[in-house]
Amino acid sequence: MLQSELQHPPFDIEPAKLPAHIAIIMDGNGRWAQAQGKSRTYGHRMGAAAVRDIVTECAQLGVKALTLYSFSTENWAREQTEVNFLMDLYVEYLIAERQTMLDNNIQFRQLGSAEGLPDDVLAELNKTIEMTCSNTGMTLALALNYGSRAEITGAVKAIAEQVASGELKVEDITENSISERLYTAGLPDPDLLIRTAGEMRISNYLLWQISYAEFYVSECCWPDFDVAQLHEALRAYAARKRKFGCVPDHSVDDQS
Repeated sequence: MLQSELQHPPFDIEPAKLPAHIAIIMDGNGRWAQAQGKSRTYGHRMGAAAVRDIVTECAQLGVKALTLYSFSTENWAREQTEVNFLMDLYVEYLIAERQTMLDNNIQFRQLGSAEGLPDDVLAELNKTIEMTCSNTGMTLALALNYGSRAEITGAVKAIAEQVASGELKVEDITENSISERLYTAGLPDPDLLIRTAGEMRISNYLLWQISYAEFYVSECCWPDFDVAQLHEALRAYAARKRKFGCVPDHSVDDQS
């Protein structure tokens, strides 16, 4: 038996116990690189390389949606050379990973604003969306130029405009009215939120959608987050009892 098999038991969680939607904050690329005496851009490149295995494994496990927090609206404040590198890296990634998406029946979509993104990034985003639109497996959502407060604000403005025009009555506004106007419209809310690099922040990510998501924080930085680490997160999720704010009914257990 291989040593890796001794360290990581085979994945044996029932499909029914898997999250339908996993959201990940991919944190720690820069710190991972600097710890090795490398540049932050090297860390971002290795972080991008780590995405393929996670995406493929989630698709093969039958996860319905995987959302990756890739570039926030606040990230524009970083050094321009780093931002430029990241934009070029998105172009490379989208071109390189289309075949992986097609091979795994993955449908791709972007969460976030198109405003401000370079033309070449927009072109590759749109091409990837178009090429995978008929796929029926997992949805891979890339949160790129994304900020949750801006997303919610946009939804509220859209509702306000419809109320002002008479298309929508105030009394008809529901939680679904907001959900349907978010970038994630049509996707189930995340069941599991994973953050790497040991950070305990939400960072303006899916604030509306993660109301009842289970949190899992991994100490390893994103480039080191591999399939075995993903399995550990899924095992932790499967072991939890989700109550959604309710008191669990112990009557069945009490009778045993």
